[in-house]
Amino acid sequence: MISKILVDANNIPKIIGYKITKGLLTIADEEEACKDSKWAYYFAKTVPGADIGKCCEAACKNPWWAHNFALNIPGANIEKCQEATCKDPGMAYYFTYYIPGKTM
Repeated sequence: MISKILVDANNIPKIIGYKITKGLLTIADEEEACKDSKWAYYFAKTVPGADIGKCCEAACKNPWWAHNFALNIPGANIEKCQEATCKDPGMAYYFTYYIPGKTM
């Protein structure tokens, strides 16, 4: 049965979303993951050895993912995440509410 799954897996495009849901990400996928804020966050969260700085930079292009990055990723650049999150007033509130001890 596993050989059948592996054969089928070779026919499915290996996009980041697919790799994350199937647990197939490797460090080699970091460049592709960091093209999108959402995938950069998930990459940093799920792949040991991910470049947190690079993923943080990509995640901070979107206030929602910047907030999540600061909240859930150890070693996140809190100041950078706060700056990105505060571009949206609603997200700024969530940032100060959920990350009170980490703000500047």
